[in-house]
Amino acid sequence: MQRKKIVAGNWKMNTDLNEAIVLVNSIKQQATKYKDVEKVIFPPYLFLTELSEILDGEANFATGAQNCSEHSKGAFTGEVSANMIASVGCAYVLVGHSERRTYFNESNNQLIAKINQALENNLKVVFCFGEQLAERKSNLHFETVKQQLEEVLQHFPKEKLNDLVLAYEPVWAIGTGETATPQQAQEMHAYVRKVLSGIFGAEVANQLSVLYGGSCNAQNAKELFACPDVDGGLIGGASLKADDFCKIIDSF
Repeated sequence: MQRKKIVAGNWKMNTDLNEAIVLVNSIKQQATKYKDVEKVIFPPYLFLTELSEILDGEANFATGAQNCSEHSKGAFTGEVSANMIASVGCAYVLVGHSERRTYFNESNNQLIAKINQALENNLKVVFCFGEQLAERKSNLHFETVKQQLEEVLQHFPKEKLNDLVLAYEPVWAIGTGETATPQQAQEMHAYVRKVLSGIFGAEVANQLSVLYGGSCNAQNAKELFACPDVDGGLIGGASLKADDFCKIIDSF
């Protein structure tokens, strides 16, 4: 079975509502010709309803939330539940992004709970993982990634993995201008499949889409996406420019 090609745009805390509408309409207009690529937009929470309506019915387009609560409902001021996200037309949610792990100290137990909440509400999960610069320099990057994958994913039966996408984030290459070389990206993505094979078996490992999420842009996407184990990208800054984002989509 051929793995799904996915290009996802994580807008982080950027755009106001008018800017978001203009940007998503421009992406929709330019990117409809890339029929075999799943295109996912992760805008700020506040704009999910409007953007989901704009993309409703567009083939291979979806919206997603940048995070969700580990709780289903209750007295958790400021939190947003997976049920709320699904109710406005979203199909995806990001879990475990490096900025959430770093700035908000999200633990593996929280990530497990968040994935459970997402799956229970029929959301697809983009699960992020990756090493810091110190871990890369200390040659601990493989050990770090293995631990992050095993400690979270072993809690889920392989039947649930149809709704899971993985995103490898070399944290040292996010927002720094640094990018893993295609050789480094392929080496880690192949290693990820080896770890997944150890948890779930080779068949499952070869079916899961694994995205690259470290400063992928319009200039380097083609070379990165040519790697046999790289199935697309989780795009940060470049997703805020419609032309660049669409060039990335066109890089397969």
